[in-house]
Amino acid sequence: MNLALLTSEIQQFINDHLKTDPTKLLLKYKAISGIPFTEIIEQIQAKARCEKKLPTWFSTENIYFPNKLNIEQTSSEQTAFYKATLLQGSSLIDLTGGFGVDCYAFAEKFQKVTHCEISQQLSEIVTHNYGVLKVDNIQTVHNDGISYLQESSQKYDCIYIDPSRRNDAKGKVFLLEDCLPDVVSHQELLYSHADTILIKTSPLLDITNGLRALKHVKEIHVVAVQNEVKELLWLLDTNNNPEEVAIKTVNLTNTETLSYNFLLSEEKHQHVQYGLPKKYLYEPNAAIMKAGGFSSVAYSFKLEKLHPHSHLYTSNTLIDFPGRRFEIQKIVPFNKKIFKKELNLSKANITTRNFPVSVAAIRKKLTLSDGGVDFLFATTLLSENKVLLHCLKV
Repeated sequence: MNLALLTSEIQQFINDHLKTDPTKLLLKYKAISGIPFTEIIEQIQAKARCEKKLPTWFSTENIYFPNKLNIEQTSSEQTAFYKATLLQGSSLIDLTGGFGVDCYAFAEKFQKVTHCEISQQLSEIVTHNYGVLKVDNIQTVHNDGISYLQESSQKYDCIYIDPSRRNDAKGKVFLLEDCLPDVVSHQELLYSHADTILIKTSPLLDITNGLRALKHVKEIHVVAVQNEVKELLWLLDTNNNPEEVAIKTVNLTNTETLSYNFLLSEEKHQHVQYGLPKKYLYEPNAAIMKAGGFSSVAYSFKLEKLHPHSHLYTSNTLIDFPGRRFEIQKIVPFNKKIFKKELNLSKANITTRNFPVSVAAIRKKLTLSDGGVDFLFATTLLSENKVLLHCLKV
């Protein structure tokens, strides 16, 4: 850490240039008050990325920021505080502490939190920031979290771990076994120190493969922010019956939290009604789509599905639904001449569901630009007919 970056002069410069083009600044300055400008620009770029993602850090004076890659990899405040609602107890250890956002949220729920971070510089930055944020129940440890556990006999109420999706030998990875640290091979070690474990993984991780690799999975939380899936959270509990895995989906927006839960064992056996498009069309949010709750959501909301693989739902009565809702205006075959005759749109938002043609190709064929109030769903019906559903958002 270069504490000279925290002087009032440098802090004011950082705040004044958060929206300035970094390239222009680098051409203009080599150093300020003896500080290499590359260090100052790193603070500017990292802080600028925190305005929406980490508003507490962004708005607090004298926060020291790591490089922008650390900011990209850290949880948002919104998802961190969601995670904190899933655990309880008096003691928690975070084996992959990073920038410390998750620990900050856990510290509001636990009496004592331990933050392990293998990078000495990042550990020092986090220690400084916790002081600035006036958090006094987090112990920071500069050590590899797995090594720290191996050398310890302490029991915790909960362990939290966010394995890196970057493997030094394999590059970017998607299998849980290839992440660092490898939680799969260290499960017995983890369970010797806590009965409850929360693992954060990439949204690209296949849920079936994760269930195959992990023991005692109690719940899987699929967390989306503004309808973009950000995290998969695996809640493991040694007291859990592995046959009853609860899938909990959540879409965090600026104004509300939309949740939908189902049991994995029930999803496989739910009876689904199929039918032709009716007055209203429903598209589940991204968290439900990732979770694979396609039959459960149809059964729960008494909706008909258009096709086993289309994942679009319909009804004649408008209902509350964890996703987007549309009123169907017209159904036309995927044919340019008929489309022009029946709809003659020049602009539309296009979504494909179980359709052999890409959005880009549809736009080209129908000469449509993006945007506007009209929505086109290109999909396959139960009859295997390829159609366009012209809709307006409800």
